[in-house]
Amino acid sequence: MLQRILRMAVAVTVVVLALVPDSLVGRVAGAGPGECPPRDTRVLARYPITGYWMIPRSDACVTRRMVEAIHGVGADTLITFGARLLPASVGPDGRVGGAFDDCVEDGRTCYQAARDTGRTIRQVYTYTASEHFGAGVLRCPGLDRRIENGGRVYYRLMLGDSCEASTYDLLLVAADGDGVGHMMTEAAAQGMKVFPGLPVPPKDGAKPWLPDLAHLPALNAFTARVVADYRQRYGASPALGGLYQSFELAMRGRAGDDPIIALYAAQHEVVAGAWPGVTIMVSPFWDARRGRGFPPEQVEKGFDEIAATRAGAPMVIAIQDGRGVGKVPVHGPDEADAPVDPRLEPVTGKVTNRQAYYGSARDYIEAAARRVTPGVRLWVNVEVFEPTQVAGECGRADPFPLRGRTTKARVDEQVAAAAAHGTKIIAYGWDPFLTCRDDPSAPSLADELAAGWQEPIVARATPAVRDGVVGVLVEGYHLGGGTLRFAYHRAGSGPVTVEAPQEWHDPGTGRGIPLESAWAAFEPEDPDPARPWVTITATNGAGHTATSGYAMAVSP
Repeated sequence: MLQRILRMAVAVTVVVLALVPDSLVGRVAGAGPGECPPRDTRVLARYPITGYWMIPRSDACVTRRMVEAIHGVGADTLITFGARLLPASVGPDGRVGGAFDDCVEDGRTCYQAARDTGRTIRQVYTYTASEHFGAGVLRCPGLDRRIENGGRVYYRLMLGDSCEASTYDLLLVAADGDGVGHMMTEAAAQGMKVFPGLPVPPKDGAKPWLPDLAHLPALNAFTARVVADYRQRYGASPALGGLYQSFELAMRGRAGDDPIIALYAAQHEVVAGAWPGVTIMVSPFWDARRGRGFPPEQVEKGFDEIAATRAGAPMVIAIQDGRGVGKVPVHGPDEADAPVDPRLEPVTGKVTNRQAYYGSARDYIEAAARRVTPGVRLWVNVEVFEPTQVAGECGRADPFPLRGRTTKARVDEQVAAAAAHGTKIIAYGWDPFLTCRDDPSAPSLADELAAGWQEPIVARATPAVRDGVVGVLVEGYHLGGGTLRFAYHRAGSGPVTVEAPQEWHDPGTGRGIPLESAWAAFEPEDPDPARPWVTITATNGAGHTATSGYAMAVSP
């Protein structure tokens, strides 16, 4: 799932240009030698996705270009993963190896220097960070150290019960740059929020989708230091939105001794204690496939169990919609017995939606929305990619499995399914899925969002009487000033299409991209009971038409 992220280093300008859509590239004029180009703080498009996962970059100028591109399509939120704590072995020369070869203090390796303090080392861990920590992680004078060598910054941390303990775990941290710090700087300048990722525990050796709870004490000790450091350095920053729980789980009913729930409860208690009031964000997933997944009815219990781990802290539950990996379809109720989308066939085979899945994304999102309680916000994380690639299509080549590039029309459908219940829509992930191109002259998905951002999206429609007139109320995005087209089947006479002007429009309020409402007079005449659906397509006052319709049930 999302935690299989490609943590790549981008160091050359040629690569930078591939990360930013042509239509959103910031101005470069005016940058002097060794300086980043001036920031472009314009919002060029207001698409309803307002947050993206982003890989931290060690280059401040790369970060600036990427953040301004994300801000340019209407986003105000950035999320990134934490790194994984890894048990390590030490060679006879006192070196851990790999990125830690140059962790050397006064001619001694960091391990040797730690051992020479006279304390007993229980376990050695390593952590490869995308950021430079501050003094908040250095708790024990003379024991904890920040070391610079070979172009890297290292931290030698003693994780014990106290600074006077005789036994401790040794954690060696390596950082090639301050990617998270650059994100915070650029987000603050753009009026955006960042959710840095919490440290991730080692995997269970036999079941790698589970955490190894034997390492929970070391993880919690390091988490407490990281959160305290964030509080010290970013507590006054307008850019800190909260902290992201990087270990994922399925939102379904789980056993009472579930190790991921145990991890959440323990780590979230540490977070809440180290920084009271900070928001914890989690992004669980679900699986609607028959025989392998679970029905929407299990979502409510799973939501409750996750919310119960927040230890009194505010929590955001940003549910992965599952369409990108093919575990959940996106379709209307009128398409339950239609063939699955061709891009889903590699996952399900040539079957109908009902044969392949327990329900659609909308069914699962509605089930989660029923469990929202004070202190918990529901966001939806739409997966902006396809389960597999087709010939000539860009996407993610590494890590496996390959993922393909999707279209704006498909993303519009995901947004429509999420908008009625999610208080915010975010997406995984900005690069490569929004930035890759099938060929150098082809538009990226971000270019398509920027070009078509004014196309209406209908998220919900219900019959509504206004001033004594029967009509339909629709909710969605970029609706106002145009018409609503209603297509249905009349009993005995076949398809009928009626286009009606919008007679009322509410632009909505709130931060981000508000959900609008519009009403038009319409009442179907003698609808066919065998086809009890009206498909509604919006065209707004600027002449833009929705890429797909919304199916509303009607009574015969």
